[in-house]
Amino acid sequence: MDQFTLNLIFVGGSFLLYIAIAIWARAASTSEFYAAGRSVHPVTNGMAIAADWMSAASFISMAGLIAFVGYGNSAYLMGWTGGYVLLAMLLAPYLRKFGRFTVPDFIGDRYYSRTARLVAVAALLMISITYVIGQMTGAGVAFSRFLEVDTNTGLLIASAVVFVYAVLGGMKGITYTQVAQYIVLIIAYTIPAVFISLQLTGNPIPQLGLFSTHVDSGMPLLARLDQILVDLGFADYTGLHDSTLNMTLFTLSLMVGTAGLPHVIIRFFTVPKVSDARKSAGWALVFIALLYTVAPAVGAMARLNILTTIYPEGTRAAESLTYEARPDWMHNWEQTGLLKFEDKNGDGMIQSYNEGSTEFAAVAAERGWQGNEMVTFNQDILVLANPEIAGLPGWVIALIAAGGLAAALSTAAGLLLAISSAVSHDLIKKTFKPDITEKGELLAARVSMAFAIVVATWLGMNPPGFAAQTVAFAFGLAASSLFPAIMMGIFSTKMNSTGAVVGMLVGLISTSVYLFTYKGWFFIAGTNMLADTPENWLFGISPLAFGAVGAVLNFIAAYITMKLTKPVPEHIQHLVEDIRVPRGAGVATGHH
Repeated sequence: MDQFTLNLIFVGGSFLLYIAIAIWARAASTSEFYAAGRSVHPVTNGMAIAADWMSAASFISMAGLIAFVGYGNSAYLMGWTGGYVLLAMLLAPYLRKFGRFTVPDFIGDRYYSRTARLVAVAALLMISITYVIGQMTGAGVAFSRFLEVDTNTGLLIASAVVFVYAVLGGMKGITYTQVAQYIVLIIAYTIPAVFISLQLTGNPIPQLGLFSTHVDSGMPLLARLDQILVDLGFADYTGLHDSTLNMTLFTLSLMVGTAGLPHVIIRFFTVPKVSDARKSAGWALVFIALLYTVAPAVGAMARLNILTTIYPEGTRAAESLTYEARPDWMHNWEQTGLLKFEDKNGDGMIQSYNEGSTEFAAVAAERGWQGNEMVTFNQDILVLANPEIAGLPGWVIALIAAGGLAAALSTAAGLLLAISSAVSHDLIKKTFKPDITEKGELLAARVSMAFAIVVATWLGMNPPGFAAQTVAFAFGLAASSLFPAIMMGIFSTKMNSTGAVVGMLVGLISTSVYLFTYKGWFFIAGTNMLADTPENWLFGISPLAFGAVGAVLNFIAAYITMKLTKPVPEHIQHLVEDIRVPRGAGVATGHH
């Protein structure tokens, strides 16, 4: 059976499964649409949270980020995982006890303010729309390679599938679809990693294979990778090449941003009891760890495979691969435009090395190399190309295609539900039309979901520059706007509505301005305001790490404003105290 047919069977079969689940779990009420009727088992919810969380960024991009930077990008693993610890310990149980459907719903009621609700909705929409563009783009990349259609056609197919199960099922349908998607993506991620670990180290457990002996060289695998990279003028893989300040701030931004992501938080509203919210977070960590502990092995082993493919005799011999003899995986990915070679010295060979290294320049000149000839290597292709790089069977390649699409679509559905709920529940029901019937609200939720899918598809086809460059924008916004407001709402009886609103605005605006300025999205007379270099950054703080600073500014602005404005009404103070009282922790007490 040819590869295209295998891809079609695996991807098409997974799509039919998702649609069948949506029809079976169709939402019949607003409670089912927003919170799955608050009837989801903690283990089921933990698996759904893992799928919701492990987006195209986790499945497709993370191993690529680690592969091409090395140890320094372990901040992604630490930050994203640490965010769930924050959620489990500090937010999830209390938010579930409050008994609301959405994050703006909690903020609006806790801060007794329509303005606070609207600011939270604005922040949620900015975060979710930015994030969902990346998921749609990831789906397009996977489709373009594995189903041999153009990216826009792939996006339309993905949107149609999401439309069916998200609009029909709401949170209820999405929950059980995400369970299926988690199973697909974790199998798809793990099986190639097991095969590759066996090939390179003889150890079938990738997490252990990373620290095992490389079969061909007899060296520890990471030491062999370090040696090859240094031989080619690159920094060693296991060294730390970023400032400690930025690594710390970036890790904190990812942690706090994860704990403030609205599409993740709303999953904790779906369980029957407060204690189940904490259990859900624990199970989510287990299910996430199954992928996150494998990702460093996938990144390191794939980078080693790529380098040893180009230099089959070893980098010291400098006999590189001829362009005509390049393996099928290179030819296949060249067709997508995500991989490209250019024979700069006309020798018919492929040379890949660090042309920016002054120390290596003399060696390159001696060998007759005139620049890195792998002129394009999109890091997002690494996980998807991994089975092909390692020469694995066709069914494994088809499985990774289904897994990549499952990761992108599961998170896209969660984000679209967060957008839909904010529009139908927080804007229409709670702000502009409080007398709307439940049937009318359910219709509004479905219409707003459909509209959100159309907007997400259009933005996926025409992505603005910032979204294509980094999803860290979404994390920075969540860290600097929603997380402090939620934290103060739970743990401070004195934080008032004016303080919360000012804090959210300060965090949101400061982080947006910093990111847009240094990522080159503001222009004056056709030129960037400031180059994205450490010399120009404020106190040397990277734009991607600024979310933690924005969160601090939010807390400070909120505190100062609180001191200068009216105190919190007494009934709200009692409400906050009641959220944290252990009494009744076994049941969702809701709003008293």
